[in-house]
Amino acid sequence: MTTTAVRGREYGYGDLSRLMSLMTGDEKHGPAATSTLDVLWVLYDRVLRVGPGSVDAPGRDRFLLSKGHGPMAYYAVLAAKGFVPVEWLSGFGAYGSRLGHHPDRVLVPGVEIGSGSLGHGLPLAVGTALGLRAQGLDEPAVWTLVGDAELDEGSNHEAIAFAGAVGLERLHAVVIDNLSATYGRAGGIAARFEAAGWSTLAVDGRDHDALYEAFSAPHGGRPHVVVARVEAKF
Repeated sequence: MTTTAVRGREYGYGDLSRLMSLMTGDEKHGPAATSTLDVLWVLYDRVLRVGPGSVDAPGRDRFLLSKGHGPMAYYAVLAAKGFVPVEWLSGFGAYGSRLGHHPDRVLVPGVEIGSGSLGHGLPLAVGTALGLRAQGLDEPAVWTLVGDAELDEGSNHEAIAFAGAVGLERLHAVVIDNLSATYGRAGGIAARFEAAGWSTLAVDGRDHDALYEAFSAPHGGRPHVVVARVEAKF
């Protein structure tokens, strides 16, 4: 287990539940948060090339949380990795707190977009990848974490089709599949992306090694999506 030193304290994956427990109050969207916990940890611990000292660096990887209506796991991981002070967590959702029920890119270091309204993260990630390409910045990867229910939104259909058509290789999506989509065929998420020209993998969303291997898989010339299957939302 990798740990990170933050103000003299080391935090690892085993600390995330305690960090999340510091965030109390109404409208926590607990299942939305806990469904993302392992994906977020593996990304920030083993994949993303960004840290507290490089949140504005042009060459950093970009992570866009589209599933922003349940940000507790996101905040816990950001705190564990030193982006925000752990002391902020107990104020989650309170008046004057920087940690709102939806992340705010202006208030929270390391947050790339304001999110929470379903369907925006993937289109914004496509635009981000296009912008980096236009600037000649070929190294930064763009990652977005999407909920399966968000794929009901038409904006995501357009983003999936466009990204595949123009070969946005530096674009990566992770879809949390907890069987909460209203219209999507169960088990059909990967096929939808594949039909649009994406590289696709589906793995156990709680298996850290499987997630890392899927995140690191080569996908020359194509955007890449990993469908992370977790327990069903009831």
